[in-house]
Amino acid sequence: MNLELSGPVASYGSGIEKGANLAIEEINKAGGIDGKQIKVIKVDNKSESSEATAAAIKLATRDKVVAQIGSVTSGNTLASVQVANKYKMPMVGPSATSPSVTVDDKTNKVNDYVFRTCFIDPFQGKIAANFAVDTLKEKNVAIFSDSSSDYAKVLAKSFKETIESKGGKVVSEEAYVAKDTDFKSTLTRLKSQNPDFIYIPGFYEEVGLIVNQARDAGIKAPLMGGDGWDSPKILELAGADALNDTYFTNHYSFEDPDEKIPKFVTAFKDAIEKVRSTDSEKVQKALAETKDLDLVTGNFSVDENHYSVKTATVLEFKDGKQVSNSKVNP
Repeated sequence: MNLELSGPVASYGSGIEKGANLAIEEINKAGGIDGKQIKVIKVDNKSESSEATAAAIKLATRDKVVAQIGSVTSGNTLASVQVANKYKMPMVGPSATSPSVTVDDKTNKVNDYVFRTCFIDPFQGKIAANFAVDTLKEKNVAIFSDSSSDYAKVLAKSFKETIESKGGKVVSEEAYVAKDTDFKSTLTRLKSQNPDFIYIPGFYEEVGLIVNQARDAGIKAPLMGGDGWDSPKILELAGADALNDTYFTNHYSFEDPDEKIPKFVTAFKDAIEKVRSTDSEKVQKALAETKDLDLVTGNFSVDENHYSVKTATVLEFKDGKQVSNSKVNP
């Protein structure tokens, strides 16, 4: 496992680690894979892309692993892509939502040894826009996004395009950058435009503060974001009351112990059992051919771009707890 176990997004990495350990423990107790026990080697990439690259090289050359799980963020996963392809080490990103993780955005070539078990960023933006218009019946919206994050930029772009295609109007667009902590003046400008809904794609560190300060500023409109919101720490930063009437798109819920990431481990198990081998090239082929795998988060398949074809979930916060609002099929 090549995970963010320390650094700014360690909350995500620890969730992935716990979920993987849970799934591996269950598989080993049931006899392992083809009679063999799964051995886990973990490397902390410290939430840094250079460390993620170094970790991937170590796992491929020194440890000679069958496959790699992680990294968590798209940026850190991208830092390992060339390593995975060079050493023919199958790699699955459990939450790397950038399309370029599996398809090179310059050559449009599929990265043969790289897979994901999550949906891609444009899908999240589209779901959020459809939810705003079709479920909440809100068409005058604002966008407040992290301009320092490619992830947030893609979500914001997809959201805006979908809103406008559905006859909605973006009344205001504002931006912040990672590590910002004071959003009061920007929120005051947003409030003056009187949006009925605000889309905030970004990560929990800033989003938690934004939600808290938005409610303090008197903004009562529904707020929504993507899977970057999904961390228990958002509750600490925002507060339970402020999080009421907020929503986010996700692959599953970290708050449900039965849905903590075992799907990517199960995908490896299924592939290895199909070919009855730990040969990396055979495992890669089996992963690429994964179709209709039944997992706790729903039916899962891999398409020709190594994108995950699976159900997405809209979660909402009620009194500090994540509650499933609706599910969306691709």
